[in-house]
Amino acid sequence: MPELFGQFQGLVSSLLWFGALGLAVFGLIDALRVPSDAFPYAGKRTKNLWLALLGVASAVLLVAGPMNIFGLAAVVASAVYLVDVRPAVKQYRGRRPGTSEGPYGPW
Repeated sequence: MPELFGQFQGLVSSLLWFGALGLAVFGLIDALRVPSDAFPYAGKRTKNLWLALLGVASAVLLVAGPMNIFGLAAVVASAVYLVDVRPAVKQYRGRRPGTSEGPYGPW
């Protein structure tokens, strides 16, 4: 019975690791796709800061996993980007901020 519990614990740990790493890598790739001007226009920190945070978070999760204080900080940084920053800069993706475009193209 203890062996079964150990296998289950290993499975849960692996799923948490893959989920946390996926969260950080998705945030990093998403931040790469957003124009640099979008971050200040949305009232958020710079793109370079978010790229650095998400890059370090991905590296920490890859090396250490989410089950320590550094992994927890990496998961929090990734979640803040995805929940707060991404929706704010989403409207600026694919076009230059400040341009006047209608729903079907430029006016």
